[in-house]
Amino acid sequence: MVGETPNLAARLQALAPPGTLVVADSTRRQIGKLFEIQDLGPQALAGFAEPQRAWRVIGESGVLSRFEALRSGNAPLIGRDEELDLLLRRWRQAKSGAGRVVLVSGEPGIGKSRLTAALSAHIESEPHTRLRYFCSPHDQESALYPFIGQLERAAGFARDDTTATKLDKLEALLGDGAEPGDLSLIAEMLSLSGGERFPPLDLSPQRKKERTLSALLRQLLALARRQPVFMIFEDLHWIDPTSRELLDLTVEKISDLPVLLVATYRPEFQPPWVGGSQVTVVALNRLGRNEGAMLVHQLAGNLGALPPDIVDEIVERTDGVPLFVEELTKAVVEAGADRSHASISAVPASSLAVPATLHASLLGRLDRLGPSAKTVAQTGAAIGRDFSHELLAAAGQLAEPELQEALRRLVKAGLVFQRGMPPAAEYLFKHALVQDTAYSTLLRGPRQALHRRIAEALEQRYPESVEARPEIVAHHYGEAAIADKAIAYWHRAGKSSVAKSAVHEATAQLRRGLGLLDGLPKTRERNQLELDIHVTLVSALMAGKGYANPEVFAALERANRLVTETASVGTPLHFSVLYGLWVSNFAGGAIAAALEHATNFLSSAQSQPSSGPLLVGHHTLALSLTYGGDYRAALAHFETAASLYRPDEHRDDVFRYGQDIGVSALVVLSLALWHRGYPDQSARAADRALAYSRELGHAHTLAYTLAVAGQAAVLARDVATACAYGNDCVALTSEHGLFHWAAYGRVLQGWADAQKGEATTGIAHIRDGLVAFEATGARVTTPLFLTLLGEALALAGKLEEGLTALDDALATAAGSGVRGWDAEIHRLRAELTARLPYPDPTKVEDSFRTALAIAREQGARGYELRAATSLARLWRKQGRCGEARDLLAPLYNWFTEGFDTPDLIDAKRLLDELA
Repeated sequence: MVGETPNLAARLQALAPPGTLVVADSTRRQIGKLFEIQDLGPQALAGFAEPQRAWRVIGESGVLSRFEALRSGNAPLIGRDEELDLLLRRWRQAKSGAGRVVLVSGEPGIGKSRLTAALSAHIESEPHTRLRYFCSPHDQESALYPFIGQLERAAGFARDDTTATKLDKLEALLGDGAEPGDLSLIAEMLSLSGGERFPPLDLSPQRKKERTLSALLRQLLALARRQPVFMIFEDLHWIDPTSRELLDLTVEKISDLPVLLVATYRPEFQPPWVGGSQVTVVALNRLGRNEGAMLVHQLAGNLGALPPDIVDEIVERTDGVPLFVEELTKAVVEAGADRSHASISAVPASSLAVPATLHASLLGRLDRLGPSAKTVAQTGAAIGRDFSHELLAAAGQLAEPELQEALRRLVKAGLVFQRGMPPAAEYLFKHALVQDTAYSTLLRGPRQALHRRIAEALEQRYPESVEARPEIVAHHYGEAAIADKAIAYWHRAGKSSVAKSAVHEATAQLRRGLGLLDGLPKTRERNQLELDIHVTLVSALMAGKGYANPEVFAALERANRLVTETASVGTPLHFSVLYGLWVSNFAGGAIAAALEHATNFLSSAQSQPSSGPLLVGHHTLALSLTYGGDYRAALAHFETAASLYRPDEHRDDVFRYGQDIGVSALVVLSLALWHRGYPDQSARAADRALAYSRELGHAHTLAYTLAVAGQAAVLARDVATACAYGNDCVALTSEHGLFHWAAYGRVLQGWADAQKGEATTGIAHIRDGLVAFEATGARVTTPLFLTLLGEALALAGKLEEGLTALDDALATAAGSGVRGWDAEIHRLRAELTARLPYPDPTKVEDSFRTALAIAREQGARGYELRAATSLARLWRKQGRCGEARDLLAPLYNWFTEGFDTPDLIDAKRLLDELA
């Protein structure tokens, strides 16, 4: 019975029937609304002159948030009438369906949370749903931490709940507003195994994250359809990146909903929503002298009267910060009349450093509570802003009676709030500054020992929580200066975040681990750990910044050096690094560097007993040669790669290289076969690759195959097939969040649209795809996409724009080494130039001849036939039919297949006209 004298407590309890609890009015005020209570009225008790009001505790009230009833609840709200009126107006507007966002900014202790509590109290009697979210300084690298906490509180999860019980509670909370799959996603977000009831969805990490955010938004929409919603988001300056993404979506979505979102933050945070029509910014200033004095009087009225000179000095030293006024007033009252001046004098009089002076006041209050209370406050502060009795007891070094007495003192002083009863109790520091003060009093040695005990207690008592949030244990081992364990947990956290596509959090976690490595001796084991972390970091950086980002290159180069230092040459990890170096350079359009890395990969693979690395080596080299324009050499390597493919043997390599390596080799073989003059074999290779990939059921492999098979259809001028593959690619990649290939699919759709007479739509699709593709950092297909854009612009009659696109394609190809489309670019330039109002016949012919020469040099029979047909048609118009026939006939007669394809049909028709 926290807050009562033992005598009063005993006498009150004597009033109660067996098994019930009776508390005095002082305790009733401290427990706020955390318990359902019954007013027993004033009770006459022996030993007390006046009747004492008593309350019977019925049970926990079901309040969802530990802040809900307590935080700043006892301090009066002074000097915020205008701000509160504004919030009430925004609430009325929101209730009408015009959602509003109010951003409340202010320094620590200025009363941001107190203002939201006042608004909550004003609208308490109105029908509405209240949602509260809290960010934490120790959880900025935990994806969706505020939303996870809110859901766990709202569902009423208990420490000893089984997984099945938690799933029951979650379904009861969310069922009405959920779509199929939502509960699977949210259960996984909460680190609950859904089992057969809510099985995990087969989605890419990125798509899974998007679907999870959409599911959470749907829950808000479902609540808003029932009644108005009041959302409170505390301490945005500590928000994690994924929660920030969801909050961005929320701010956008609520403009047409009966929702008021009030978010608080410190001035150093810059909210991105300022300027929106539904957004209002409120900056809280410090209180004036009169308001400060009024606050002191109201606080002291509850605690004990203060002389005017003491009030003046409190106002002077607190400089208008409400929390400081409250704490210093309490400190003075606690010290007693005789020590009031001494208590104030202990606080530095510096209006420019209120956090420091507030620290001094809080420190004095902690000291007066006694060494045990201070020790408990320190332990709680090391755990975090909130902490459980169980973890406190496990990590602390106090016997249970002493621990409970210390907690009683902290709660009575108002520095810590309590929910529930030990050993199931949970505690919360009144303000982050209280936690900071308690933590700052720890010396380095005891602080490190304390963090170690916390980490070990978490490992021993909360294995499920450690599995779900390894970053928490990593933090404590890091603060304990046990670097090896901290690094291992940061790596686990990073891998977990990558799997959730929380790439910003993953990058921060992995870099925390790498930073701790600097303090370890330079051993092979230490370097191996760094290599492992760098490989995971590459995955996070590629997902978050694209393949060709400079940070990706830097991480890969470091990993490659570590391969040598750890004697890891020839290991699967080594080939992952080599592949990463190749794909980063290749995707970025650096063909010369890609060729070098592919050659190194193949050289290393040739000494391996497994055929997997050899297959990848031939494939990467062949693809580099194709895009570089050496089709003769490329075909031989593709054929070797395809011959090495054994689906059962190489199936596990999907997870190492992103897609099935054999299917990838087979579909790109279709490109090389077309270029070398085998269009039917090309189509069959693409069909086989698609059949394999559909059977495999791996989304990324299928997306890759559809994109490249669509490119082969474009080469063959098969409009219907290119359109079908483009549509399938866009649909698949939109479902799974594979934006790289979604952009490719839009380009295929655009080319097909233009060929079907819908040039304007086609141009827009190609441009959208090009922008989206380059946004991922990829440049290797830029010349191809610009070529297709130029062709589509020509079909729309925009010849000058088309020529500009083709010139851009040539310039990009020259700078990157991606010369595989040069022949077609020059041919199209000639075709467009010939259609200008005043074409230069010599310039047109020169461009056709250039296209023909490049195709012959590169061994591109398909482009050679196309260029020869175009040049022969020009010569026929000029009356040079013999030259035209002599050019085209031998080339046409070389072909042994594909006579029903558009290029060969076109060439045959022209030859018949020349006969």
